[in-house]
Amino acid sequence: MNETEFKQKVDQILAHIEAQLEDCESDLDWDLADGILDIECEGGSHIIINRQVPTRQIWVATRADGYHFDLGDDGRWRQGELEFFQLLNQTLRDQCGEPRQLTPLDVA
Repeated sequence: MNETEFKQKVDQILAHIEAQLEDCESDLDWDLADGILDIECEGGSHIIINRQVPTRQIWVATRADGYHFDLGDDGRWRQGELEFFQLLNQTLRDQCGEPRQLTPLDVA
């Protein structure tokens, strides 16, 4: 995948997450700009999701750790066995107290 395709793919995912956050009633604040989604949890901690163009990865920074996700053959973003949306939902619960179940884009 070239740089343009990668940016478009990740931007679609970030916009999809933002749309789901807008649709749910939540006290979360977030900002999406230039390939970076910054979700602020109650209490001031952040979940930061951004695209890393040189490595073609999605990086996630949480209070607990940092994660680097690669696009798998199945169309899902994974770090080992850990799937991106699995981590995101778990982190929203654990770090933000939000029992949201964000869903991935349909894999074509």
